[in-house]
Amino acid sequence: MALENSSTTKGPVSPASSNGKPAVSASSILTTLAHGSAPFLSTFLLIHLSAPIAANIGGSGLASSVMLLGREYYQTTFGERYLLLFPFAIHVTSSVAKRVLLTLPSNSSSPSSGLPTSDSDTTAQSEKPSTPTSRVRIRKLTSLLSMSAYAALFVFVPVHVATHRLLPAEADYLARSASDVNLDPLGSSELDFEFVKTAIKTWPLRSWVLYTGLVGCVLVHAAEGASILYTRYIKGRVGLSSWPSARGSDRGLIRSNRRTAVVASVAALPVLMGLWELSREPVFALSSVVRRYQATLMGAWVYRL
Repeated sequence: MALENSSTTKGPVSPASSNGKPAVSASSILTTLAHGSAPFLSTFLLIHLSAPIAANIGGSGLASSVMLLGREYYQTTFGERYLLLFPFAIHVTSSVAKRVLLTLPSNSSSPSSGLPTSDSDTTAQSEKPSTPTSRVRIRKLTSLLSMSAYAALFVFVPVHVATHRLLPAEADYLARSASDVNLDPLGSSELDFEFVKTAIKTWPLRSWVLYTGLVGCVLVHAAEGASILYTRYIKGRVGLSSWPSARGSDRGLIRSNRRTAVVASVAALPVLMGLWELSREPVFALSSVVRRYQATLMGAWVYRL
């Protein structure tokens, strides 16, 4: 996956530099960081989504077993810190920094010193042969890659992490604030797919919106990013060279978006079908555990609306 992608073309000066070179250099470094962190996130995504897919075969029992096994990769002290959070931080910061770098107006076009420029210097500069400079292009915020990235980053991922990772440890505090009953925090072994079933059965509409939105945005971003990585590294091309030219670009962009939507839909289908199978099962957890699940979910603003 990759939040952004760029290309080097011949044309006008980049808005981020006077001759294009500093922007291209910094952009290349940030692009490498974003692309280099993508395989770690893709590995986590494959492991994490394999659990709901397994529900199509063995229901919540198999799904929970697969999820607990997958946590040995991404919820250990080393794995969570260096295989998930660190690559995620690199991926996000490098991609956002690249967009800021390429969109902010440049101050380098103004003279760096307050000394006056003589007419002869101006004439000499104007008489120098002009050479084409490098220009870096950044994907629009309205592209599928960017929209899926920022929707996941600012909406779906924070809610998911809060409800499934952070708030369960505060279940006792959340329960005391909501009632007089003292409930213990939820342990990692208790956070299986009974928790997911409780969310879907108690708040079906918002749970389906959150899970579908999260899966959809992440897989659309992954499909777009995989296409970029394949084009850049496997096919030996650079940046956006495989994109359609300005002439006929709308048709090419529509075709590319349609292809991404198909790939993401095919990948999301078994995940959402697994969640559908889970929603049809009864909740097997004890009533006391269900109350702790509900108290945990109520800690998120989206479940208090």
